[in-house]
Amino acid sequence: MDKKLSPFAKLFLVLIFFILYSPIFFLIFYSFNSGGKMFGFESFTLDWYKELLSDTRLLIIVLNTLVVALLSALIATMIGLIGALGIHSMRKRATKNTLLSLNNVLIVSPDVIIGASFLILFTVSGYKLGFYSVLLSHIAFSVPIVVLMVLPKLSEMSPSLVDAARDLGANSLDVLTKVILPYLTPGIMAGFFMALTYSLDDFAVTFFVTGNGFSTLSVEIYSLARRGVSLNINALSTLLFLFTTLLVVVYYFITQRQKPAGMGVKK
Repeated sequence: MDKKLSPFAKLFLVLIFFILYSPIFFLIFYSFNSGGKMFGFESFTLDWYKELLSDTRLLIIVLNTLVVALLSALIATMIGLIGALGIHSMRKRATKNTLLSLNNVLIVSPDVIIGASFLILFTVSGYKLGFYSVLLSHIAFSVPIVVLMVLPKLSEMSPSLVDAARDLGANSLDVLTKVILPYLTPGIMAGFFMALTYSLDDFAVTFFVTGNGFSTLSVEIYSLARRGVSLNINALSTLLFLFTTLLVVVYYFITQRQKPAGMGVKK
């Protein structure tokens, strides 16, 4: 039986969510302030959004951010899937644990260290900082996330599914495409959306590897904030928050649709 939450537990949850979300809703609320300040709401206006959407340079930065996020998430998902399959297939426990530890170290390492490491790497190798340096860096820190999302699904999968497919005459390619990949789809989608979200939100690594003439939303918001408080930042942050929320909702519905077919085999 499910235990009911005590009134204290409910109050604690409400308090935690209030602390987490009140600054975001405060930012969204004042993005509609005609007064141009973060205090003393005067009247409702959409001028800050109109000004934001008329800024060609900012729209290019938004496009840059989306392209980097989508490409890095897609490539990292493919590499992470291959890596997860390779780690899972390791017979020696010591080798598997070593590879998992190396993968986890990249996740828990400070972003500043990772960003500085990539900056040194690109500088020493003479690689020009810009779109491709940001893309490669985002792929690198997204791959371990995908591996962690896919591995649990691999561990859940019964070996009898693969054995049954082989007994029915399926070759290695058929086993991979019609048994393993359909079963791993929820984990793959989770890894993709996690990688996409991390790429959209990343600042520390991107700040180190961004070159002249190329920028992303996180770096641009930081630059705008250093010049002074402007409600353009509120409007931009609101749109980014809504986009991220949309991604979460889409991911939720995808995973809900995949659950009934999770144990099945693709024909």
